[in-house]
Formats: sequence, structure tokens, C-alpha cells
Amino acid sequence: MAVENAENGKTGIQVIARAAAILRAMRDQPDGMSLGQIAAAVSLPRSTVQRIVGALQTERFVIAVANGGGLKLGPELGALADATHYNIVEQCRLHLAELSQATGETADLSVLRGDKMIFLDQVPGTQRLRAISSVGEVFPITTTANGRACLANLPRNEALKLAEQEWARQNVQPNSAKLEHVLDEVAKNGIAHDNNEHTDGICAIGFAFEDWLGNSHAISVPVPTSRFSRQSEAIETAIRTTQKNIAKMMDRGKFP
Repeated sequence: MAVENAENGKTGIQVIARAAAILRAMRDQPDGMSLGQIAAAVSLPRSTVQRIVGALQTERFVIAVANGGGLKLGPELGALADATHYNIVEQCRLHLAELSQATGETADLSVLRGDKMIFLDQVPGTQRLRAISSVGEVFPITTTANGRACLANLPRNEALKLAEQEWARQNVQPNSAKLEHVLDEVAKNGIAHDNNEHTDGICAIGFAFEDWLGNSHAISVPVPTSRFSRQSEAIETAIRTTQKNIAKMMDRGKFP
């Protein structure tokens, strides 16, 4: 009986993992996907995908697109995502405040959405000259510390695909080799830098983490270039402390 229960548990975990993979594939295609397209994206048999999608439709995590346009994420998943958005902001607020207090600089929380970083929260620094962004503001992924940190946490082919989308939208010359070198350094060091590459006069340091639903977020500290060189070591130390605290918070949110 114990062996049978263990096997059932493994099967249940596998189904959940497959359903999560299907939802993530559909997240990147808001206009809808066919069963065949989903199956190809997650490397599963069409019959398996059809069975899992059917269960997701029953729970309204997936809905049919009008006029035979396939399937897309449903309203119930959106409601959960909204709840998670507010929760992650609430959970990270104290860490942002502590980071800002430790550095005297602004501390930001952002989330990766497609090929863009969206700012969710910010604690302003105490310096007279400080870097400030608006909640909801959209930033690029290839030239910012928070964007690079999130890209480095993704499978490399997925990261490059998002970068290519950004380059095409901005009509700039692609440079995959340079970006891969940058991402290698981020993966090695655990943190990312932006040295006047996004905004002239502003440098930044940041790190990325996943929330409990697998959404990629970043916490970063933007600093006016005029004092970055003398502050960078202390900021990096504070960033790494916050990184450890966030990792502990995420672990506490997991079931044993």
C-alpha cells in the first residue's frame, strides 16, 4: 500500500508540473494557442495536453478564444495572479525599506513580463540627489540591472528570444554574443550591473528571484553615477544581504 501511495504521489506531482508548463507556455501567447501548438511548446503528446487542458478549463484557468482562435489563460488564473502581485509587494516591502536604509539609496521591486520589466514598488533613498521611477513604469531587459538579473535566471535560449524581441521592437542592432557574456557574468556573480547603459547618469545593481508561482522578479538599487564608484562596494554588500533574506522568505513559503 505504501508503494502504491508513493507512486500516486509521483503521478500527481508530474501532472501539476505539466499543467504549470502548459500555463507558462500560454502566458507568452496572449492571443491564444491551439492544442498542437501547446503540445509542441511543452514537448508532450497532444492527447496528454488535451486531458490537462480540459481539467484547467473546468477550473477556468484556461478558456477558449472566440471564433476558433484556440485557447488562452482564463479569468481565474488572472485573479490568482492579482492576489500574488499584491502579496509579493507586501512581502518584499520590509526588505526594500531595510535595503534603502542600509544604503541611503532608492530600492526597487520589479517583475518580468514578456520582454519588459515592470516596476511594482519602490522605497526612495534619503539622498538629495536620488534615482526615482514610477510604479508601473516599464523598463527594458537587456540594458538594466534588474532585466539582466532576470534574464540570467532563464534558460539561455529563452533569454535570447526575449532579448531579440526587445531589439526588434527598439529597432537596434542585435548583439547576442555581448549579451551572453554579460549573462554569464551575472550567473557567475549572482548579481547584475548597469553602468550608465540604460540612463546616462544612473548606475544600478540588482538580483533576481522567483516567487511561489514561478514569476521572475528583481530587486535593484539605482544610484546617480556621480557617487556610484565610492558607494558600489557598500551597495553590493547590502544587496547580497537582501538577496539572502529574500531566499529565506521564499523557502519559508514552500510546503515541506
